[in-house]
Amino acid sequence: MAVQKEHDVVVDYGDPATTNGISVFDADFDFFYAYDGDDLGVRYTPEETKFRVWAPTATEVKVLLYPVWACTFAEEMEMVRDTQGTWVLRIEGDYKGIGYKYKVKIGEQWNEAVDPYAVAVGINGDRGAIVDLSATDPSHWIPDKPLLASPVDAVIYELHLRDLSIHPSSGISHPGKYLGLAEEGTKGPKNISTGLDHIRSLGVTHVQLLPVYDYSTESVDESRLDIPQYNWGYDPKNYNVPEGSYATDPYEPSVRITEMKQMIQTLHDKGLRVIMDVVYNHVYDWYLINFTKLVPGYYLRYTSDGALSDGSFCGNEFASERKMARKFIVDSVLHWVKEYHIDGFRFDLMGLTDIETMNEIRRRLDEIDPSIITIGEGWNMSTTLPAEERAIQGNAHLLPGIGQFNDGFRDAVKGSIFIHEHKGFISGASGYENDIRKGVAGGIEYNGKLRQFASEPVQSVNYAECHDNHTMWDKLVLSTEGCTEEERRRMHRLGSAMILTSQGIPFIHAGQEFMRTKSGVENSYRSPDEINWMDWERSAAHWSDVNYMKQLIRFRKEHAGFRLRTAALIREHLVFEEAPAGCVAYTLREHAGGDSAKHLYVLYHARSEETQLKLPALGAWILLFGEEQVQMLNPEGITVSGIGTVVLAVE
Repeated sequence: MAVQKEHDVVVDYGDPATTNGISVFDADFDFFYAYDGDDLGVRYTPEETKFRVWAPTATEVKVLLYPVWACTFAEEMEMVRDTQGTWVLRIEGDYKGIGYKYKVKIGEQWNEAVDPYAVAVGINGDRGAIVDLSATDPSHWIPDKPLLASPVDAVIYELHLRDLSIHPSSGISHPGKYLGLAEEGTKGPKNISTGLDHIRSLGVTHVQLLPVYDYSTESVDESRLDIPQYNWGYDPKNYNVPEGSYATDPYEPSVRITEMKQMIQTLHDKGLRVIMDVVYNHVYDWYLINFTKLVPGYYLRYTSDGALSDGSFCGNEFASERKMARKFIVDSVLHWVKEYHIDGFRFDLMGLTDIETMNEIRRRLDEIDPSIITIGEGWNMSTTLPAEERAIQGNAHLLPGIGQFNDGFRDAVKGSIFIHEHKGFISGASGYENDIRKGVAGGIEYNGKLRQFASEPVQSVNYAECHDNHTMWDKLVLSTEGCTEEERRRMHRLGSAMILTSQGIPFIHAGQEFMRTKSGVENSYRSPDEINWMDWERSAAHWSDVNYMKQLIRFRKEHAGFRLRTAALIREHLVFEEAPAGCVAYTLREHAGGDSAKHLYVLYHARSEETQLKLPALGAWILLFGEEQVQMLNPEGITVSGIGTVVLAVE
C-alpha cells in the first residue's frame, strides 16, 4: 500500500499501479515505486532460484521457463506483487541451465521481455539464462591487477576485439574471439609479434575494448557466424552479458562468460588493465527493448509533443535522471567490476547522461577501487535534459575524477574531423598554436588566454584518432594533397608524439602505431573485415614507426614531468617558450612531478624548413629525443629542420 506524509498526516493513496490510470510521468511515481534493493534479476543456488523484476504498472507478471533452448513453449509461473512495484517468485530445486523470460500484463496487453538484469543469455540474447556465476570463473581467477597510481599514468589503447585477430596473417588461432586476445607467442609477417604480444610490447597500460556486452542481432547474428559479419556494437541489447559472437560457443550461456573472464585475467597477468566501452545513453530499438516492454514510457526521454528525444541520433535516449534508470546504470557498472574485474569505463555520448548519475557511478567505484578509470564523450547534444544537468565539457567542474575526450586538442592537431580537407597543426595550418598549448596544459585553466574545460588534468583525454571518423593517416591523405608519403609519415609521428607528451590522459587507437588506414572509410561501424582489421602486413612494413611509438610511450613513463597530477603543479612547472609560427615549445622546470631531469624542453616542429630557436638559460641542454631533426645544439640555442618532435634536458 502506497502512503505519503503531508504535514505529518499520513494519507493513504491506495496502490495506483494496480489500476489502468497510473502514469509513469507522474511527479510522484518514483517516490512511490522506485526500488532500492540489490536483488533485482535472478539469484541462483542448487536448492532454489529467486526472481525479482520491477514492473509497477503491470497487473500480472509471470516467469516463463524454457527447459530446452530450442523450445517454442514454456512453463508459466505466476509471480507475486511485492514491495515498491516489484514482483517476486521463488522456486525450489536446481534450475541451472534453464532459460527464462518475463511476461507482463500492461492494461489489456501481454508483453514478453528478457530480464534487463539478466547476467547470462542464450543464442542472440533472446532469453535469459539461469547460471551459477561462480562456476563460470576460469581456473586462474584472482582480483589482483596491475597497479595504477593516477589516471595520468595510463596509456589507453582502444581496440575492437575482432579487428585484432581476424586478419589472415595474425597468426592467432581464435580469430575474432575473446580467446584470440588471450593468445601469446603469435607471429605475423616477417616474424613480427601480433595480438597480445604486440600490445604488450608497445608499453600501453590499458586496453579499451569497443562494446563487448551483448548487442543487437540485426548487427551480428550469433547463429550465423560462418558468414562474415561486422559491427562496432553501439546498439545494446543485454547490458550485463558478454557478446556471444566473440565466444567459441554462443549457444551455451556460460561459455561467453568464462572466455571473457579468461581474456581479462590474461591481460591482467600481462600487466594490462581493461576498460569497457559502454553505451547507456540509448537503447537499440525503443519499442522492442526489454525496458519498454516491462514499464512502457518510463526509461526513455520524450519531448513536449510526445516524440522521443533523440540527442543520440539513434532514435531515442535513456532517461538516466529517473531513479530506476539511474539505478540500472549504476548496478550494471558495478556488476562488470565485481563479476569481471573490469578496470575502467568509457561512456559513449556521456553528455546525454545526467551529472548526478555520473557522480554516483564515480562515488560507488571509489568505494571499491579508486584506480578504476571513468572517461566519456562530453559532447553537448540536443536533448530534453536541461543543459545544467548534462555530463558535458562545460560542466566538467561538477564531474570530479571523470575524464572527457578533448576534441579541441584533436582538431588542433590534425584539423577538423568534419571538414575533411582542413589541415591542422601537424599538416602546416597556421593559427593553431594556442589551441595546441591548451591541450599540452591538460585542458586546464592555465592562464586567462589558455583554458579549456578541465579543472584537473585527469579530466582531459588527449587523442588524435579513435574508432570514430577518419584515422589520422586517412585524414592526412585527404587534407595534404601533393605531399609525399614520407612527409605525411613525419606529420603522423608528430601528432602521436604530441599526445604522449602532453598533460592529461593519453589515448591511442589500435594501429595508430603503424599509421592505420581504413582505405578512406570515415566511420567503419559496419564495413567488412578488410576495412577494419589490424593489418599485420602494414605493421611489418612500418616496423620503424611501431618502434617510434614504443619509444614515445617509454619516454612518457620515464619522465614524471609529462604526468603532473594537478592543475596547480602544471601552472607551477610548465612554462611556454617563445617559438615562431608552426612551432610550439615549452619547458617543464625544477624536477616537475619528481622528474629525474631538472628541466625538460619540448619542441613541436611542424615546419619543413630550418628553424633557429633560443633556449632558456637554465643550464647545459642535452638531447634526449628527436635526433633526426636537430642540426645544431649549444647552450644558447637549437637549430631544427623537418617536421618532428625534439626533447632536451638539463640533468
